Amino acid sequence: MHRGKGMKFVGDSRIPAERKPNIPKDYSEYPGKTEAFWPNFLLREWMVGAVFLVGFLCLTVAHPAPLERMADPTDSGYIPLPDWYFLFLYQLLKYEFASGPYTVIGAVVIPGIAFGALLLAPWLDQGPERRPIRRPIASSIMLLAVASVIFLTWESVDQHDWEAAAQQGAIVDFEVDEESYAFEIWTTQQNCINCHGGDMLGGAAAPAVFESDYSKEEVIDIIKNGAPGMPADQFEGTDEELEILAAFIANDGQDPEDD
Repeated sequence: MHRGKGMKFVGDSRIPAERKPNIPKDYSEYPGKTEAFWPNFLLREWMVGAVFLVGFLCLTVAHPAPLERMADPTDSGYIPLPDWYFLFLYQLLKYEFASGPYTVIGAVVIPGIAFGALLLAPWLDQGPERRPIRRPIASSIMLLAVASVIFLTWESVDQHDWEAAAQQGAIVDFEVDEESYAFEIWTTQQNCINCHGGDMLGGAAAPAVFESDYSKEEVIDIIKNGAPGMPADQFEGTDEELEILAAFIANDGQDPEDD
């Protein structure tokens, strides 16, 4: 364009004499390799995102989040399991080279190298080709990452004790007979209430007193001698009251005389 051609001089500004519509560039010279970001590419991305969003919403309605019993910080035997998208990292921490004194390797070093390699992939292979076979470095990194995630996720799912996990997290409803004399005895035991709650159904410090199938004699022994995480000699009452309360606990919160 020659200097000044097609221009109107307005002071020190130059304004095009004719306003042209904003027409996307012509990509016909590169068929199948590139396209306009707006609206072609972005519209397609929005449509795919909308389909996945509706799918996730349907899943949340059809399969609500599973709820477990109240968390017990004193339960050292609890089998944890993270969400599915963290299972591969969870499995990595089970191996000797990435656990125990080497936890930093499994939690920071290895994931850092893996994600760092994915971030550097565009700079490691800057060729114009888009076919995976023509981009060996980027394709190899991606395939290795996908294979590792799938393998570690599968190992984590395969090694998890699903039956034990379902039992430990099951919510058990107990109907405590609050009219019973045994429950009246319980309300006078402040040491027990502080951990197991006034309703005997547990709290943040201890589980419900009915969660284990103990006999009357076993309950008495635990109350007198204590248990892991539970001190001994916390009951303040007579031996007769202890037997009544132990029978009440062994009978899952119901008066044995009513059975």
